Amino acid sequence: MTRTLGCVAALLLSFMPAWALAQDAAAPAAPPDVEATHNALRALKQDMEDALNKQDVDRLLSHLHPDVVFTTMNNDVRVGKESIRAYYDEMMRGPNRVVEKVTAKFEVDDLTRLYGSTGVARGSSKDHYVLTDGTDIVIDSRWTCTMVREGDQWLIAAFHYSTNVFDNPLMSKLKNYGAVLLALIAVGALLAGFVIGRTTRRKATT
Repeated sequence: MTRTLGCVAALLLSFMPAWALAQDAAAPAAPPDVEATHNALRALKQDMEDALNKQDVDRLLSHLHPDVVFTTMNNDVRVGKESIRAYYDEMMRGPNRVVEKVTAKFEVDDLTRLYGSTGVARGSSKDHYVLTDGTDIVIDSRWTCTMVREGDQWLIAAFHYSTNVFDNPLMSKLKNYGAVLLALIAVGALLAGFVIGRTTRRKATT
């Protein structure tokens, strides 16, 4: 169950790129072409976030490069838009889906670093999942995104998503399951000891 939740968490956030939001008011004004680029990336961020929260997969995929590479939290790698669509359908639309609803809020650490027609950004996100089994969790995550400009459009070329493996809701669930399992083992051992003890005493008196 924990591995599945990690996979889900990883998948659904794959669609969100990292981009710049706003400059420090005290920073020098950027050249017009650079400012226009950051404005385009801000618009991309907002459209992707809205599409994710509305579960509009076609709109999400329209912002991905055809050869997009996405690395999930459980080290699964998805290459290409159709591979990501299939993963999304499996987790949110298929008969064995595990996610009922997801909403996300993405923040960036700073302005996207521009390298000509390539941009690299990083940040954090707070992701709220409601699963089909009734589980309701919020995951704090980190991401890095690479974007490329083709013509007048910026497209997401790579996205790497991760969370703290030592401190997150999934790990807490695992710890809880472990505690329950240990308790059941302990009770089972006590019952077995009781039965064996009674049986031994009966044999000793006959």
